[in-house]
Amino acid sequence: MRLVFMGTPAIAAVCLRRLQEDGHEIVAVYTKPDTPKNRGMKMLPSEVKEAALEYGLHVIQPETFREDAVVEELRSLAPDLIACVAYGKILPQRVLDIPTLGCVNIHASILPALRGAGPIQWAILNGLEETGVTAMYMAKEMDAGDIIEIVRTPIDPAETSEELTARLAELGAELLSKTVADIAAGIIHRTPQDPEQASYAPMLTKEQSPIDWTKTRRQILDQIRGLIPWPVASCELDGKRFKIFGAEPAELSGDAVPGTPVALDKRGLVIACGDGALRITQLQAEGGKRMNAPDYFRGHPITLP
Repeated sequence: MRLVFMGTPAIAAVCLRRLQEDGHEIVAVYTKPDTPKNRGMKMLPSEVKEAALEYGLHVIQPETFREDAVVEELRSLAPDLIACVAYGKILPQRVLDIPTLGCVNIHASILPALRGAGPIQWAILNGLEETGVTAMYMAKEMDAGDIIEIVRTPIDPAETSEELTARLAELGAELLSKTVADIAAGIIHRTPQDPEQASYAPMLTKEQSPIDWTKTRRQILDQIRGLIPWPVASCELDGKRFKIFGAEPAELSGDAVPGTPVALDKRGLVIACGDGALRITQLQAEGGKRMNAPDYFRGHPITLP
């Protein structure tokens, strides 16, 4: 089977590697153009491009599919199937119509829930106890195509988006491998989605970072877990801004205004919130490095009531 793979981040690279290991003929890999990253703003390739180059695969990085030449280049590859994982670009209908066996996508949620760019993060931000990966046929509307198969998994109460992404990458790779094999064997079943059950997971923004300490412990913990590795939950302490990477429920004796640091112990800094208190266990001061909270405050004393 002649495959074209489309994807960009690490979760997609895991899936590409699995297809390569399965021995499929991958005639091209599409990924986003290189982007400037880090302080030096050096142009760096996506994780998918790095994986593709390791295998000597042909890499194509179009800015858009609006140009006829880009579409005709894809058509000339004569793919039987396009497999897409977190590509980050909308494919127009004329692209979806190119492969003889269609276009399939692995989406990191239990569709039709959490369609969109941030399903893994929003599963945690919304306090869900379960998520999964869905294999689906692609349609013009985002994440709305017929479902092929769903694999479910519980979300650990302490799991971050970064950790959950790594787990779902492996589940997604396994599901994509099975989906491609089933399509080749002609044993695929497809189930239309119920649009009335759809929910959405938009891209994250930095505006979601500040912690509202009047919320419950569970809500704040979900925010901290869900925003790792980006944009990361944040707060101000003693006039300094911190990114928060770890926290746990803590006991609160007496009353305190939410957001007030009330104690510093061997495990971290205890801060009052809407229904008790949280202990900040890991943080990063602006311009500093990520540290365990007790280690940081040992060298930077904080004012307590």
